[in-house]
Amino acid sequence: MPSSKPQSAVSQSPAKALKSMTGYAQGQTAAEGWTIRISVRSVNHRFLDLHLRLPEGLEALEPRMRQTVRERIRRGHVDVTLRYEMSSPAAVGVNREVAAAYIEAANALRKRFEIAAEPDLAAILRLPGVIGPPAATLDDDLAQLQALAGKCLGEALDRLDRMREEEAAALRDEMAIHLANVATLTAKVEALAERARPAFARRLASRVKDLLGETAIDPARIVQEASLAAERSDVSEELTRLASHVRQFESLLSGAADVGKKLDFLLQEMQREANTLLSKTPGSEAEGLQITELGLEIKSEIEKIREQVQNIE
Repeated sequence: MPSSKPQSAVSQSPAKALKSMTGYAQGQTAAEGWTIRISVRSVNHRFLDLHLRLPEGLEALEPRMRQTVRERIRRGHVDVTLRYEMSSPAAVGVNREVAAAYIEAANALRKRFEIAAEPDLAAILRLPGVIGPPAATLDDDLAQLQALAGKCLGEALDRLDRMREEEAAALRDEMAIHLANVATLTAKVEALAERARPAFARRLASRVKDLLGETAIDPARIVQEASLAAERSDVSEELTRLASHVRQFESLLSGAADVGKKLDFLLQEMQREANTLLSKTPGSEAEGLQITELGLEIKSEIEKIREQVQNIE
């Protein structure tokens, strides 16, 4: 089916702002004995669902990091994970109280279950909260860590944006093909519906004549009923709206950011018009059967577009 017009209209306009909701990126920054690594993973979600994972002692960095992500990402399930390393002489600190609590718990279990094995010191050192920078070091370097984390997060988000834009470009091309098919099918239905009107009027007149036979009836009433029947089967309004929605969808794909919800709404409206088109179409006549077949194809193409739109921010 021809699809050059919708495709060219979409591809000629800049669409860098269009982003998918799926991506993964990392950033890394090092300075003054600290190395910060941040990973950002995003998948589709109806709203922004943001989760931050920070090491113990760095909880103070969360508010600013959360604000930064919210300024850059509008929708999606987003996981942000921060890790750090220290290379200074005072890099390693042992939280003796936490270690002692682990050892006491291990000894209590040994006695309770009469286990002969001694606690494994190496295993205890790997437990959460035992090894890490001294709390005083974290407090002293918090401002520096805040700056490093901000720089690292910005780097990760920049890379994530590039990945999301690349994926959105592929999604846009795929949607443009299906959108072109919807436009082509709609034009075919319009031509069929126009051709079917005289035939419908003739069939209606013949049916009325067969039903009435020699019975006398007011001609004005016949005209009125015929008009109502014709109105109920007229799909011109649905076709006009469907074509309008296609143009609006095409325009949104070509430019603005954060259009995922708008695109989804337009698809709902397009599906509604396709359903009304099918409900108005008589299925027993040749033209009606053809229109029904085309209407079902339109619904199928709209559904294929919907699958792609679910990933657009």
